[in-house]
Amino acid sequence: MAYPSNLPRRVIMRIELLPQAKSTLETSCDKRGMTQVATTSRIVEWFCKQNDVVQAAVLGLYPDDIRAELPTMILKSIANEKKI
Repeated sequence: MAYPSNLPRRVIMRIELLPQAKSTLETSCDKRGMTQVATTSRIVEWFCKQNDVVQAAVLGLYPDDIRAELPTMILKSIANEKKI
């Protein structure tokens, strides 16, 4: 069967989760009536659209001593993007 040309191509990926994260994801999906694939796809798509500051914050790449400043840093970076 050929892939319909009017639909965007999709890529299938696997993820690895700790058991507690998997359980929490299942609970969240059940509450919202969404599949785990749909939920994780939306999360990844959202993450990829974020700027470098937000991505680094989500990934926990900033040292503990500046974490209190992160909300201000993120808001400033978003404001600067809106000016462009």
